[in-house]
Amino acid sequence: MTLLQMAGIDKSYPGVQALRGVGMELRAGEVLAVLGENGAGKSTLIKALAGAVNPDSGTIHISGTSLRTGSPHEARRAGVAVIYQEFNLAPALTAAENIFLGQEAGVWLQQADEREAAARLFRRLGVEVDPDALCRDLNIAQQQVVEIAKALAARARIIVMDEPSATLTLQEVERLFGVIRELKKQGLGIIYISHRLEEIFAIADRVMVLRDGEHVGTRDIGAVDRDSLIEMMVGRRLDQEFPARHVVPGNQRFVVRGLCRADKVCDVSFHIRRGEVLALTGLIGSGRTETARLIFGADQRDAGTIALDGKELRVDCPRDAIRAGIALLTEDRKGQGLVLSHSVQDNFALPNLSFWSRFGFINRRDERMALDRYVADLRIKAGNPEQAVRNLSGGNQQKVVLAKWLQRQCAVVIFDEPTRGIDVAAKLEIYLLINDLAAQGKAILMISSELPEVLGMADRILVMHRGRITGEVQDVARATQEQIMKLAVG
Repeated sequence: MTLLQMAGIDKSYPGVQALRGVGMELRAGEVLAVLGENGAGKSTLIKALAGAVNPDSGTIHISGTSLRTGSPHEARRAGVAVIYQEFNLAPALTAAENIFLGQEAGVWLQQADEREAAARLFRRLGVEVDPDALCRDLNIAQQQVVEIAKALAARARIIVMDEPSATLTLQEVERLFGVIRELKKQGLGIIYISHRLEEIFAIADRVMVLRDGEHVGTRDIGAVDRDSLIEMMVGRRLDQEFPARHVVPGNQRFVVRGLCRADKVCDVSFHIRRGEVLALTGLIGSGRTETARLIFGADQRDAGTIALDGKELRVDCPRDAIRAGIALLTEDRKGQGLVLSHSVQDNFALPNLSFWSRFGFINRRDERMALDRYVADLRIKAGNPEQAVRNLSGGNQQKVVLAKWLQRQCAVVIFDEPTRGIDVAAKLEIYLLINDLAAQGKAILMISSELPEVLGMADRILVMHRGRITGEVQDVARATQEQIMKLAVG
């Protein structure tokens, strides 16, 4: 039975044709994966379905009934629930309150009932989240789980999941898949958007591909393979997923000893050699991001030392880290790595104003010339440097973050989930950049929860569990995901 029918959807923005006559069909009890590069039109199509944007033309029917476009309220009433990449949570409310926010009309919900219902949803997802915890105190993975629980609580007929697994571990992804399979049995339709192709083959019944705002094709999952999907998405074949790196790491360049902060990071010590990519992995909450924040001075450490090229550094705040030659590409690039309301040029310039400032004045011409070089080198797709960075795709936003740090010529570069929410073609570009930085002799710390990425890019691998390093893998070529997972679970 056809649950959703979208036809002839067009949407344009100033200077950009986001969608051109796109159609979509979703059947009851199926998972339809929607794939495409960043900027292909996936998010715009979903926003049109959810009523968040009003398409220029086209029709939407749910179970044969026409849906008035441009009305989020009508979309929700029709049974559409969307879990966006950008969380839609009230930070000052608890997890339980967020889940049931807006669903209280006509039914008086006691706080105890809300908490118990939220706890049941979390158990159903197989995760541990305190229903009474304020959402602002939850990490990104936990906030994502609250969003998923919120959608499940709405009892929608169509659930759109936009990169739902981006911050989840392998076990958590499997639990999510279990929930999705149960929803399928109940006759719901799931639209699943992900850049992780292995997930598509594990959970999808059909796959729909968009490219440059147009519908390339929809196929049964059994009729495609990884290479054919990539070719549909990018319009060409990609010979390598993880490019080879021909750099022999040199002497120790960056050394961390005895790093501690309460029970989050406990006696963490490691070194990175010149030209080496050291991967740091582990389950959500293992202390990976917390370690990066301590190194960068974003959080105050209780103990520990940091040294670069044999000289101990005093890093009490991010300004100290930047001056010392340490760069951090944060896990949450939108919340912590960019000022979304500002332009591409402003974001690029923020940590680099000293390069173009003299006597209190900024040489905008030199600033613009520097940015233009990175736009060309990194192939940043932006209408112009004055474009608000929030309007760029995820891959291009990550490139803007990269550009501002590359301008500083930092000796140590920390990548925290560098390819989260980025398509396969953009991932390859990020990997090539990491290899290029390593070839320049920089010390690279790559934090990632994607084990194929860890195995494909690292020279050595450190694994964390509950704030401690539980193992090191030196022979990466012979390492397996199972070996790493054993270390990750302690």
